[in-house]
Amino acid sequence: MKYNYNLAYFQKSADYVRSRIDFTPEIAIILGTGCGPLADEIQDAVVIPYEEIPNFLVSTVSDHAGKLICGTLMGKKVICMNGRFHYYEGYDFEQLTAPVRLFKLLGVQKTIVTNAAGAVNTDYAPGDVVILKDHLNFFNVCPTRGPNVEELGPRFFDVSDIYTKALREIALDCAARTELVVHEGVYMYFPGPHFETAAEIRAARLLGADCVGMSTVPEALTAAHCSMPLLGISLMTNMATGLASEKLGSGEVSQTAQNVETPFKEFIKDIISHL
Repeated sequence: MKYNYNLAYFQKSADYVRSRIDFTPEIAIILGTGCGPLADEIQDAVVIPYEEIPNFLVSTVSDHAGKLICGTLMGKKVICMNGRFHYYEGYDFEQLTAPVRLFKLLGVQKTIVTNAAGAVNTDYAPGDVVILKDHLNFFNVCPTRGPNVEELGPRFFDVSDIYTKALREIALDCAARTELVVHEGVYMYFPGPHFETAAEIRAARLLGADCVGMSTVPEALTAAHCSMPLLGISLMTNMATGLASEKLGSGEVSQTAQNVETPFKEFIKDIISHL
């Protein structure tokens, strides 16, 4: 079913969330696969299941909680998505604008997007973290395709600072205080849900990608459209296809995320405290 994705459509979601909280969130956080435990750190939390929010989406990935959590983290008012949405779940790209547009209408000033990704750069290892400085998207998709919502952004928009340099610099400063190995690199988007082939990974490396994944780019493009400062952080949960002898699966992704759960949480919290 196609919907009229106009301002009123997204405003209905924002009005509902605003009715459930008594503050304006400063920072939004989207937690990807394996990154969910950070949500447990939010104080005075108001928890809103996605299915209760009008005109919002529902996460169908088994290890995504599917809840919006609003409260305080490191002294900042935050709104956190514990679980995100993907194209491979069957959603149209236009639907994937919903989270960032909700944040914008609620008055959020900055968004942090996390994800689990496969390492393409052979200098990386599982458990490393990559601060995203750019991305590759060769699948001819953009979430703002279709009628433009002029109230949220222009028809044609700039993406030269899509992963905001000032936020990246803060994250890189925080990297000096973590036990994690932190890089700055380029993310390449694949729609999934299958993992990439070895030939695709060879091509990705030749094209300049450092890591690959199935999310983040729709949210990043939506953020650029509405001039939302954005920080992208990828957790390397595995070496990409062809770079390790083992077959890839969700178990490996989850296990690596669990192994670095505590330092990864602390790293994100440190970043938030300095935003």
